[in-house]
Amino acid sequence: MTNSVIAEAPPAGADVPVAARNPRVRWILLAIGLVAALALPWFIYPPVAMDIVALALFAIALDILLGFTGLLSFGHAAFWGSSAYVTGLIATHYGVPFPVAVAGGAVFAMILALPIGYVSVRRSGIYFAMVTLAFAQMVYFIGYQWSDLTGGENGLQGVPRSFFGIELIETESFYFYYAALPILLFGMWAAWRIVHSPFGRVLVSIRDNAPRARALGYETDRYKALAFVLSAGLTGLAGGVFAINHGFVALTELHWTTSGDVVLMTVLGGIGTLWGGIVGAFLTVMLADYLASSGFSGIDLITGSVFILVVLLFRRGIWGTVRQQWDVRRRRVAARRALRSYSSPDRSSRRTTSGEGTGR
Repeated sequence: MTNSVIAEAPPAGADVPVAARNPRVRWILLAIGLVAALALPWFIYPPVAMDIVALALFAIALDILLGFTGLLSFGHAAFWGSSAYVTGLIATHYGVPFPVAVAGGAVFAMILALPIGYVSVRRSGIYFAMVTLAFAQMVYFIGYQWSDLTGGENGLQGVPRSFFGIELIETESFYFYYAALPILLFGMWAAWRIVHSPFGRVLVSIRDNAPRARALGYETDRYKALAFVLSAGLTGLAGGVFAINHGFVALTELHWTTSGDVVLMTVLGGIGTLWGGIVGAFLTVMLADYLASSGFSGIDLITGSVFILVVLLFRRGIWGTVRQQWDVRRRRVAARRALRSYSSPDRSSRRTTSGEGTGR
């Protein structure tokens, strides 16, 4: 019975999003997000728009671990890059439609995550981060040494964009965006279902108080391992689309700096929010694209400075801070209404008592 209680309700002190308390706000946000996703390639170069959505799913997948399970992974580049390579190899050698190749890459990422997650979740904190980083570097050097398959430093080139018999060449990036968008939106929907399910509430309980969750009968390592595999699968989904979008897979997709970049996006937007991953990916990609197009060479310097400013000014990330301020405003409005409803009967009762006294 205790297990059902913790699965049905968030733990004491948990941060409940506004949208979870107000379904109308949730549907408004979803409608705005869907319209923005559909309109994005009309205002931004379509390959850049595709990168934004793919990296947004990457950040959301990482946030399942970081924001909702309390595990900081520095090794998610292994799943992002390995899925990109597998997707590219399937699309190149078998000529299947790119959604099939992307699905194959995601499945491979989940299979790869099984042994890594099984070993990693037995540690916590900085030790978990270091174990995932070590595994990711192993995958990176395998990709580097296996140059006959991956292309080594030259990367995997000429990845096709076959879409059920239609070859979407590079000049048709606009159409490819709308062909690949449903895959990424499905991944985001899956992430939302994960964190808003009883399973997701158990993850939050483990994040807040793992010993208590174990005392209630939950096998915390099993839950964390499953969250790790699901996060890797969503990461692989994003990495596969990213590879098809560029038609090329570079060895840097497996490097630890890719893991650092997605952690930056997640923290920038706000951990534990899902929407924060979208905001962080959008700002990071747009800033890098603007600086690159303007010929500025110190992109990392500017990006790092922006990250420092956001950490200092928005302690919960951009979206997390906006959500916090909205919560504060709602609580104040609710408190004023409660005060009015409490004081109004008192005034009427005092008038009635006074009138009765005068009559006597």
